[in-house]
Formats: sequence, C-alpha cells, structure tokens
Amino acid sequence: MLTKWRDSDQAGYGLFIGADGCLQFWLGDGSGEAQRVTSGKPLLAGIWYLASGSVNGDGEIQLRQEPFVTPTNGRFAIASSLESTTAVVAEQARVTPASNNGVPLVMGGCTEALTDEPIGVVVGGHYNGKLDRPRVHRGAVSPEQVMSQVETPRGPTVVGAWNFQEEITPSGIRETRRITDVSPNRLHGRTVNAPTRAVTGYNWQAREQNFVHAPEQYGAIHFHDDDLDDARWRVSFTLTVPEDLPSGLYAARLRADDDTDYVPFYVRPRKGQEKKLCFLVPTASYMAYANDHVTLWAPLAQLFVARAPVLQQQNLVLSEHREFGLSTYDVHSDGSGVAYSTRLRPILNMRPGFRHWLSPSLWQFNADLYLIDWLTEKGYEFDVVTDQELHHEGMGVLEPYRAVLTGSHPEYYSEQMLDALNGYLDNGGRLMYIGANGFYWVINYDPQNENVIEVRKGHGSNAWRCKPGEFHLSFTGEYGTLWRHRGRAPQRLAGVGFVAEGFDVSSYFVRTPDSLDGLASWMFEGIDPGEKIGEFGLVGNGAAGLELDIYDAGLGTPPEAVIAATSQDHTDIYLEVLEELYFNVPGTSGSQDARVRGDIVYFPTPAGGGVWSASSIAYNGSLSHDNYDNNVSRLMGNVLNRFLSDEPAPLAAGAEK
Repeated sequence: MLTKWRDSDQAGYGLFIGADGCLQFWLGDGSGEAQRVTSGKPLLAGIWYLASGSVNGDGEIQLRQEPFVTPTNGRFAIASSLESTTAVVAEQARVTPASNNGVPLVMGGCTEALTDEPIGVVVGGHYNGKLDRPRVHRGAVSPEQVMSQVETPRGPTVVGAWNFQEEITPSGIRETRRITDVSPNRLHGRTVNAPTRAVTGYNWQAREQNFVHAPEQYGAIHFHDDDLDDARWRVSFTLTVPEDLPSGLYAARLRADDDTDYVPFYVRPRKGQEKKLCFLVPTASYMAYANDHVTLWAPLAQLFVARAPVLQQQNLVLSEHREFGLSTYDVHSDGSGVAYSTRLRPILNMRPGFRHWLSPSLWQFNADLYLIDWLTEKGYEFDVVTDQELHHEGMGVLEPYRAVLTGSHPEYYSEQMLDALNGYLDNGGRLMYIGANGFYWVINYDPQNENVIEVRKGHGSNAWRCKPGEFHLSFTGEYGTLWRHRGRAPQRLAGVGFVAEGFDVSSYFVRTPDSLDGLASWMFEGIDPGEKIGEFGLVGNGAAGLELDIYDAGLGTPPEAVIAATSQDHTDIYLEVLEELYFNVPGTSGSQDARVRGDIVYFPTPAGGGVWSASSIAYNGSLSHDNYDNNVSRLMGNVLNRFLSDEPAPLAAGAEK
C-alpha cells in the first residue's frame, strides 16, 4: 500500500497486504534478510482502516489496523464483528531497514526493478483499493497522535504528507497526474496509469455528491492492478502522412511472418480544401468499447444475444492478456467499474474484419465501415473529422460542410461536442444521424492527456454503476451518467432517443401516413408505398435492429418533426431500456410493447437546415444489399442528395413549401 521497497534484494520498508489477507509491515536490510510482521486479522473489503507501522528508538515494531467506520463512509454502518478485524501487534525488530535503497516511495505497489524504459520504474504487488492521506514520519508516532497527524500533519517528524484532494479545483482535477505533499518538504509525486480520482474518502458524510463542493471528503484515490493509460511501447516506426493524401480512413499494414494486422487512422482535410460532406467519426465511442471483455461474461452475453456468442481470436487473446487494458464495459479485478479508457494501446476490436460478439455482424468502428463503403461505392466525395476534433475545436470544424453524417453508434459525447453540433444546426447545417443510442453517455477528456476519456455510469443501461458520491467526472467536476439526466436528452438534438435493444434478429420499417401525403414523401422517391424498408441486411437480416431510437416529444423531439417510417415485428428479446421504466413490470418486450420500435424522423432547423435520423444501429448493414440497389440505399441517397443540394432542407409541411 505504501512502500519504499526494492524487491530484488528485499531492501527497505513498507505497509503491505499479505497473502493471508492481513496488514503486514515489512523491513529488509538488503542482504535478503526480511522481517514481515502481520496483524493476524484479515482485512474486510469495502471498509476504511487506519493502518500504521513504525519502529521506535528501542527497536520495537508496532503495527496497527483499526476499522474506521461511520454511518456513511463504507460498506458497513453497524457491525459488532469489527473488533475481530482490529489488531495492535508489537514485535522486536531483528533487521535494520535499508532506507537509502535507491528506489522511490511507491503508493499502491512496490518497486520490482528500475528500467531504462520511459516509465523508469517497474512496479509490482499492485494494490486494489483506496488510499487516503498517506503520511511518512522520521520517527515513531504515538498511537494517540496517529489520527491527528492524518488530519493535520505537523511537527519535526513529518517527512511527507500527501493530500490527494489538493488537486481538486472548482472545475475538476486539472492536474490529473499530480499528487501534492503538504509537508514543508514538498515531495510531490505523480500518478501512473490513471488510478481513479474524485472518489469518496474515509470521512465522506454523504451530504455532498459533487467532489468539487467538498474536496476534503474526496481525499482518496482508488488504485487497481489493471489500470492503464498508456502501454508505453517503444516506437517501432513512424509514418509521415503525404501532404496530398485525401481526407479519409486509412490503415497501417503490419506484417510479421505469416500474420498481418491493420492499424486504422484518419486523415482530416487540409484547411480551406474541405468538401461539402463530412463523416463525423465517433472515436470516443470506439474508445469506450475498446477491448471489451463482456463476451466472456457468459451468462450476460448469452442472455443478450439469445444464443451462444461467437468468439473471435481477438476475444481469446484479450481474455488471456488483460495487459491490453479494459473498456468502460468492464469492471476492474476488484469489481469496481472502469471509468477511464485510452487509445494508447493496441485495440484489437478496432480492426477491419473484427466481428463483434453481440450479433452475427459488426459493431462500432467495423459497423461504420458499411457507411464508408456505401459512400465510396455511390461516388460521394467526403471528408472525415473526428469527434475529438469537434470537442477541442468546436463548431468551426463543421462550418465548411453542407451535410454531416454520424456513425452507427455515436454513444459517448461531451458537452463541447453537443454544443458544437447544436451550433452547426442553428446555423443551417444538415445532420444525418445514421444510427441509434447516440448522444447518450456524458464523457470528457483528460486535461493532461487527450488520449484518455472518462465516463461515470449510472441511471441507464449500465455494465456497472458508480458508488454513491462518485457520479461526477474527475476531469471536469460535471455530473456524469446520461445526458438525459442532464436535461439534454438525444431527442433535443436528433429528434429521437434510445428506447430499446435486442441482439437476436433485426426487423424492418414501414412507411407512415406522413410519408404518403406530402409531409415526408420527398424522401421516398422510387420507393413504393407498400414496401417494407430494409427487410434484408448484413446485421440480423434487417435494417431495424440491435438498438433503436424513438420519437418522444416529452423528451424534446421538436414540434416540427415528422415520423417517416417506423419499425415493427421485433422479437421478445427486444426490451425497453431501464431509463424508460418506472416499475419493473411484464409487457415491455417486442411483441407486447408498442414503444419497442425505431422511428425514422425528420425535422427542419433554422436557416434552411435539417435533421434526419435512421434510429437503428443495424441500418447501415442494409445499404449494400443487392449491389446497393435497394430501398434502404435509395432512401438514404434521396435524403443525402437533398441535404447536399443548394436548396433549403424541406419544411415540415412538405417539400412543395
């Protein structure tokens, strides 16, 4: 937990948790001789302890572990058994610790080796749990003084006193890698691999839920043995993108023996040379799903897809090699949710040809290749801009474009991204939302490393839920979870929002009266009134599937919006999502609940702009059917061609106006 220990020759000292689950105090003289004093009382998970170890001038070791339980700060509030995990152990020291052992003080692990690699130190023995207010003194502190030194470190014995809450500002933790020593020695440190910050401390009182309002109660960091912010691999090669390379999606092809890999990357357009059409790449959503392991949670995965999931080789590699890092759909090895995800590692499920376990189809990055393929085959010239650029540069990156297309699942969005899209639409932009379950989770970027995103999950369809008091993003201090619970439901931007999901088979859309009498008929040129839209496709054999969005005026669908088509005949594997339900009652599945559907919606925006939403993740998988000559492709082309034209987007009352 707190060590100045060199493992190679057992030199130094530190507080550890032993293989017996008990607090231990280790002393080593560097000759291989080590003394390990154990409390003899296993620690309980989920509660705070006041832990201390010392050696006084007479060579007496004292080790203490004392539960620190309040009505609000941990797993238990009242427990008569806490005495069974309280321990005070005294023992005479047999070795003199080698304090000057050439390795740094480490929190949440111990030094295994020093290295010439950029990280400098190889750390092992990783701790899973929270630490709050670690202190080091140059002499033993009496039992009566230990707690007062935690609260207010002072006196000539203080060597270092680290208060993790010192980095908290009114706008979140802006120096995310720093930890501050409040002692006169100012022995400041740094975090490695982004352990979770903005978590409740030992003194949390449950009166305040936002850490920026009560930083003194959020003085903890949650360490995990599987945290990762950067794989820190050595650079093997660099690629200089040619000046004249058109904007688009590319990949670096890597070959080794008889194996080949493709590392994708995007090239944005040169300023002043933008085309009329832009594909807005949802890279934050790709990162959120990066290297997910849900397929190995067999009961959950099989219930989702109503069959045994099909595993790819990449799934097996990721299961065996957890060092590739986790997704925000995973939990850490101690069961807590993964709040951070990074692109600075190999992402094996963001590769061409990877078929996701959720369905006999593609997902996220790979599903968006369907859209890129259709645009290319149909001869559309387009640029690519990533949502990360939208986040950092704002609406200006979209201003050159007549029309913007989303990917199939732009699920993870920051406030800056939403503001930029709103601004684009307010100024005459045209948006085609070619997916579903978009603009759903609140995210933001690490202010010290824009390759890392953060999400705090709760109140929605979750792979995990935040602990009480930990729903705010550490990077910004803003309330996390769903945009819907921040008053910015997706319906306010795209006219539709997430309503249902199912992963067995996909269905189709049928036209509504609004598509037949002129209100939305302009988009159905060349499509007969009775045709089922998308009764075919590469994603579950239909265009309406996986996840579906719905028109909902109560959540902000504009009054000008019209439903052009709606899906039907979904199976009972499709269910309403949690945030739609007030009580857990029967009757919320596809064959029983009329809200289990997707709505293709259109509405005009100011200055001749418009929004068209497909409301299905499966939609793009139907574009290429029958050599791209089908009603899904035709509908898509009709809308896109009108959006790219010099004419204003149609008014809600019909194109003739």
